[in-house]
Amino acid sequence: MAAQHYDVIVLGAGASGLMLAACAAKRGRSVLVLEKANKVGKKILMSGGGKCNFTNLDVEPKHYLCHNPHFVKSALSRYTQWDFIGLVCEYGIAYEERKHGQLFTLNGAKDILNMLLSECSKTNLVEIQTSAEVEVVQVLEDGQFSVKTQNQNFRAESVAVATGGLSIPTLGGSDFGYQLAKQFGHQIYPTRAGLVPFTFSDQFKEVTTRLSGNALDATLSNPQIEFTEALLFTHRGLSGPSSLQLSNYWQVGESFQINFFPTHDLFTWLKQKKQSHPKSLLRTLFTELAAKSVIAELQQLIWQTDSETAIGQMSDQKLEKIATQLQNFQVKPSGTEGYRTAEVTLGGVDTDEISSKTMESKKQKGLFFLGEVLDVTGHLGGYNFQWAWSCAAAAAEYV
Repeated sequence: MAAQHYDVIVLGAGASGLMLAACAAKRGRSVLVLEKANKVGKKILMSGGGKCNFTNLDVEPKHYLCHNPHFVKSALSRYTQWDFIGLVCEYGIAYEERKHGQLFTLNGAKDILNMLLSECSKTNLVEIQTSAEVEVVQVLEDGQFSVKTQNQNFRAESVAVATGGLSIPTLGGSDFGYQLAKQFGHQIYPTRAGLVPFTFSDQFKEVTTRLSGNALDATLSNPQIEFTEALLFTHRGLSGPSSLQLSNYWQVGESFQINFFPTHDLFTWLKQKKQSHPKSLLRTLFTELAAKSVIAELQQLIWQTDSETAIGQMSDQKLEKIATQLQNFQVKPSGTEGYRTAEVTLGGVDTDEISSKTMESKKQKGLFFLGEVLDVTGHLGGYNFQWAWSCAAAAAEYV
């Protein structure tokens, strides 16, 4: 069977794979995109609750985890959030800014996917095949790559690995990219689920189960970092943006702190209430700050013995202790929900072995790595998509 020849073969039709194909074709490169799933861009379509948080107004290297923190700088500075926003505007896609500079489509993630596919189709140089599972990637004697699927054989000068990570296996997450990297001698940092809800197996799980569906703005922190965003109670544990963000900086066996009322100096607030409402119960006063159901559970955890004592009868020392516990409440998750619900995969291909300028392997000429398969993970808020756009645009100049 004669091999069909292309300039570039892209493995994976997700955000970085489609972006690379579109940008490389603009340079006149013929591109074949091979996607093992039956549809392209599945993860794009489900992202942001189907609204696709496609970038952020404030993109800095500090928003990324990587064993080499300098690696992301080159690509992010050469294709910025403003470049991608410009493309979105060119297509007339309606979007909105939400808090923390997050940009979401108004009419759904399909707008972003259709834009990428439209960019790919502009030149007639991009061919996309779905249900095309790659079985073998080899380098031939002439330096070209041979890529074989179950029933086809292809050749190309460059291969770009944009296969994603292990997160959400139902959408096609797999370890194929890591195995391919190892085949060509690359080191892989251990992988684990990132941007993922916490689970509990202790007494606190009963609390989160009873509060399932309730949310409040809280600060979650550990010695490394803190995040102040919505905290959502679930029947398994804790979710919401603050939990997902902290999960990237958490290891099994570690505890972290919750400040349930981060916008208040709680001790000062309680002393003022003691003066102005001496006959009130704490749970009554706290309903100014959070839902009754949340306050009822916090009471049980922290001031159950004083639940029927009026605030005027409580010493300042006791109030200070309660305030401290509410603003520094320690929890110890048993784990996370794992790859099943994780938005990203932490770890991956060691970036010290990849050119930060071109995304090309330093071990194998013509082999490129993009997106989530690399040891680069963004915070929640559009940063992982921006990394996909930026690294793909960088690689497209060299494939």
